[in-house]
Amino acid sequence: MIKNLKLGGMQKILAFTALIIIYVFFSITGNNFNSAATSLNILAASYYVGFLAIGATFVIISGGIDLSLGSLMMCSALIGGELYRDSHWPLWLCMLMMIGFATFIGLLNGLMVTKLKLPPFIATLGTMMVCLGFGSIITGTSSKYFPTILESDGWFITTFFKSSSGVPMGAFFLLVFFVIAFIVLNKTKIGRYIFAIGNNEEAVRLSGVKVDLWKTLAYVISGISVGVGSILYSATYIVVIPNTGNGIELQAIAAVVIGGTSLSGGIGSLTGTMIGVFIMSILKNGLISMSLPAPYQTFFTGLVVIGAVLIDVYRNKKKNMIKL
Repeated sequence: MIKNLKLGGMQKILAFTALIIIYVFFSITGNNFNSAATSLNILAASYYVGFLAIGATFVIISGGIDLSLGSLMMCSALIGGELYRDSHWPLWLCMLMMIGFATFIGLLNGLMVTKLKLPPFIATLGTMMVCLGFGSIITGTSSKYFPTILESDGWFITTFFKSSSGVPMGAFFLLVFFVIAFIVLNKTKIGRYIFAIGNNEEAVRLSGVKVDLWKTLAYVISGISVGVGSILYSATYIVVIPNTGNGIELQAIAAVVIGGTSLSGGIGSLTGTMIGVFIMSILKNGLISMSLPAPYQTFFTGLVVIGAVLIDVYRNKKKNMIKL
């Protein structure tokens, strides 16, 4: 166990080193990369992906995967926008509905994996497609708009994106959520069981632990994270477009893997995940500062993910050698 922790800690150190190197590189080669505007853009691109990645960390540590993250986030945001603009619900109630819907889908994912015994890849792929379609159905394929800062509900922007003085409020909410999730994962029975299930599910089951309950809870936590992330996304971009969001989950999962969480389960940390989130964000904004088109971001992100997975494969080989 100690050697496993050392292997996980090593990838976290490598991820942090990569974060510094990438930042320094773009500071030298990018155009106005060190400006306050770019720093705000880096944070803005981290808000919602950070929430998705935190939830994905719980699921991946338990030995699962959640491909519905991005589509679910956009579907939740579309539901909130529909209720706010067309049904004229109070904004605070719309926000609760966004979190509630995402939590329900997280519960559904967990039940399909644990009770129906569907492979996590298939179960969450199905809910990903359902959310993509459902978001378009309820909105009639029309975009939904959240209040701008000039409207009566302008507090939505100043509370969840940035204050009137320019303070990045989204970063504050991400930090608070990270601290809560960190305590849950590392200091509570929930986290201990999730780690144990990811390490050896059958051994945990034979010890009398209700494995299905704790695995389902990992997906519920992921759903809550997505719901809160949908609020941050809506406050950041205001406009939510149907049939979008597919692919954002890959950014979140990539951040989790880059941060040192093993795709085979049982190893991971939220600190590493947040390092991975900022690597993805800096990479995105750094390439923009170099006037490179979007495909370059996808290309280089893919290379980073491949490198992280190779390290994960090496770590798993070491883990197996330890068991032998």
